[in-house]
Amino acid sequence: MVFRLSTLLGILVFLGLPTSSRAAERPPRIVVDPGHGGAQEGATSPTGLLEKEVSLQIGRRVRELLEKELGAQVLMTRDEDQALPLPERVDFANKQRPDLFLSIHCNAMPTKRTRARVQGIETYFLSANASNATARAAADRENAEAPLSQAARGDSTLAFILHDLARTEAHQDSSRLAYAVHQKLIASTGGSDRGVLQAPFYVLNGVEAPAILIEVGYISHPDEGGRLGRAEYQETLATAITEGVRSFLSEVRRRDTPKGPKVAAPATP
Repeated sequence: MVFRLSTLLGILVFLGLPTSSRAAERPPRIVVDPGHGGAQEGATSPTGLLEKEVSLQIGRRVRELLEKELGAQVLMTRDEDQALPLPERVDFANKQRPDLFLSIHCNAMPTKRTRARVQGIETYFLSANASNATARAAADRENAEAPLSQAARGDSTLAFILHDLARTEAHQDSSRLAYAVHQKLIASTGGSDRGVLQAPFYVLNGVEAPAILIEVGYISHPDEGGRLGRAEYQETLATAITEGVRSFLSEVRRRDTPKGPKVAAPATP
């Protein structure tokens, strides 16, 4: 059974035992998951820029800023161009017992007409049903790398898992985290706001922490795809993600700080 830190501290206070402020103030532990890698190249820009390269570059920048700005302990599912199956990403994340999980990707459209037209940022959290056709297509594309046998098993159990997840704090916090990060991304980049969406992403299914998947832009778009390859724009994206995480953690910290007993006001004569 997993206790929230505030619950544990409350029990200690009730029992009259000393509490550790150091435990309450430990650095957040965050897993950053750059999508794809190795032979799994992901989507491609009109100029040949690969999603696997962009996601890793942004992931490294996010790690650096989370460590520098928030004092976070950041672990990467991959820190080089290597193939890493989706189940191994989930297993790695859960072994770290993280406070948050951030998966970074680039989106793409399949046809010449839509590639020229569609751009923007989408942020996802887990759901059994996709918010719309765009969300379903994004999940299908990212889930294509899952082993067929494991993907089938995940699909067959997803509704059952989510029935439980819908009532858990981790799932509610995934939604809050998605909105916090998405708002910062749109404000910082001025990118097209394609919304916070829900979809059955394999890599989010089973992560035992608030978890989101960020589609930082459409690499298939001629303009946005070019921006995604530029260092300064990647830094803007990483800064926005970091600020979104900061905002979310501040909200959670306020919510989970144990409230002291109310002291009655002295009676007036």
